[in-house]
Amino acid sequence: MLNEILYPALSIGAIGLFFGAVLAFASIIFKIEKDERIDIINEQLPGANCGGCGYAGCGALAQAIVENGEDPGKCNLMTQEKSEFIANVMGVEASEVIKKTAIVMCGGTCEKCQNKCQTYGIDDCYTASQLGTGPKNCEYGCMGLGSCVKVCSENAISIIDGIAVIDREKCISCGKCESACPKNIIKLIPQKRTAIINCVSKDKGILVKDYCSAGCIACRICEKKCPKEAIIIENNLAVIDYEKCVGCGICAKECPKSVIEIIK
Repeated sequence: MLNEILYPALSIGAIGLFFGAVLAFASIIFKIEKDERIDIINEQLPGANCGGCGYAGCGALAQAIVENGEDPGKCNLMTQEKSEFIANVMGVEASEVIKKTAIVMCGGTCEKCQNKCQTYGIDDCYTASQLGTGPKNCEYGCMGLGSCVKVCSENAISIIDGIAVIDREKCISCGKCESACPKNIIKLIPQKRTAIINCVSKDKGILVKDYCSAGCIACRICEKKCPKEAIIIENNLAVIDYEKCVGCGICAKECPKSVIEIIK
């Protein structure tokens, strides 16, 4: 009886040792040396693993910088000093770091934009968007049901008077809110003195006037007055070219609907 148990056990143990040795040997032979620069660069990244750069985490971005020449500026928390350090490690010239901030391109509060219905039992913008265009007459605007609030790890977003409002002091520009918005009204833009259009409606101005007092009516005044030709009208909506915008504020002053805002 003892032999019937002992011999199979020894045989299995011997087989296990053999394959263990083979795997250990293979791990040495086929070992892939890790570039030490990946760890050095990873230490310069914030460790937030927010995914705002488009990669799974800071480690993945560090690997992409080393192996694929990815721009460190992909990290929205990158500073110019750290960018220059990483560039020195990589032996390249540092690019300018342009900080970004998230904005909600809608001014259609409960007071300014009419509701066509009330939602009951739905507290998610995506679900509401699957059932229709949302509670407001404007099918493009913020539904104010807080999908963006739920994904914000910094508590930088609140629903105030029916629309999402972002605290720019808290925002780290991770981009989670941008991805969570089914209406695509949250955007990351350069965090500098610049203009934003608080509207995304593509309806004609005569329709916008009927349902929202804070909507763009495509009057083209901003387009004509901009000294840098940074604004054009596309699909009945003013659109800003942030490469040209200098934040002079002329468009905001001239807009008859006060749709344009200058952020500082």
